[in-house]
Amino acid sequence: MTNLKGKDILHGNQFSKKDIEAIIKVTSNFEKELKKKDSLTLLKGKILATLFYEPSTRTRLSFETAMQRLGGGVISMGSVESSSVAKGETLMDTVRTVSQYADVIVIRHPRTGSAREAADAVPIPVINAGDGTGQHPTQALLDIYTIQKELGSLKNLTISMIGDLKNGRTVHALAELLSLFKIRLYFVSPSSLRMPEEIINHLKQKGIEIEETEDMLKASNASNLIYMTRIQKERFTDLSKYEKLKGSYIINEEFLKKLKKKMTILHPLPRVDEITPEVDTYSGAAYFRQVRNGVFVRMALLSMVFGRTP
Repeated sequence: MTNLKGKDILHGNQFSKKDIEAIIKVTSNFEKELKKKDSLTLLKGKILATLFYEPSTRTRLSFETAMQRLGGGVISMGSVESSSVAKGETLMDTVRTVSQYADVIVIRHPRTGSAREAADAVPIPVINAGDGTGQHPTQALLDIYTIQKELGSLKNLTISMIGDLKNGRTVHALAELLSLFKIRLYFVSPSSLRMPEEIINHLKQKGIEIEETEDMLKASNASNLIYMTRIQKERFTDLSKYEKLKGSYIINEEFLKKLKKKMTILHPLPRVDEITPEVDTYSGAAYFRQVRNGVFVRMALLSMVFGRTP
C-alpha cells in the first residue's frame, strides 16, 4: 500500500514496513525542504477540512499548518456547539456535507470506529485524528519518525509504554506500527488501565516480546526509550477512580537520577502531572521535538494521499 493516493488513513495495522519506510523518506525530504523555504505549492488548490468533535491542539494545528505549508487551504467546522451538530445533525450527514466542499477530511470523534464510518460514507480520503479509545495512526507515524531520528534506528529496540494503556489510542496505534520491527515492549500501567487484551494477543501472535509490569523504574532501565502517557480523565465516568490513579507514574528529576543511562523520553501530550517541567531541560526529553515532527509527517501523508510528493 506504499501508494497512498486516494486512500483513507484509519488504523495502525493498515501500514506495512515498506509503507513506513516510504513515509519516513518523504517526511525527511519535507523537513529538509522547509529549512530552505517557508512553504511549497504542491497542494495549491486543494482544501483540507478539519472536523474535531473532541478538543485538540497539536493534531489539529499541525494538520492545518501542514496543509498551508503545502500551499493548500483549510476549512474547519469550528466547535461542535457552533455547528449543525448542536442541532442534532448526524455524523454521516456532516461528513457528506463537508465532502462537497473539501478534498480531504481529518476527523476526531469520541466514538471508536467513527472514522471508518465517515470514510465509508464519502468519496474523498478521510484521515483518523483519533476515534475514542481506538486509534490515532498519524500520531503513531510521527512517533515512529521521532524514534528513528532520536535513536538512529527502529530495529532491536526495547521501549517502555507507561500510563493509561487502556484508553490511550496513541499507544494502541504505535504498538501496531512497532510490531513491524524487531522490538521488545514493556507495558507499565495500573492493573485497571492495562493494554487491551486483544492488542496484547495480536502482538504476541506477531512474535513481539512483551512484559507487563507496574514497576516503571525497572522497565525504564531495561529500555532505550520511554513513551509516557497521561491518565485520561475524560475517559472516566467515576472521577473518584481517576483521582486515585492520577499521578501513578511521574518522571521528575529524582526519577532521572535513578536511571542507569541517558533515556529518550516521548509523550504525545498534553501532559498533566506525569512529567514535571524541570525534565524539559534534560537532553533526552524529546517531546517538543516530537511535536515539531508532526508537521513534517502530516505534510508527507497529505502529499502522498494526493499523489503529489516532491
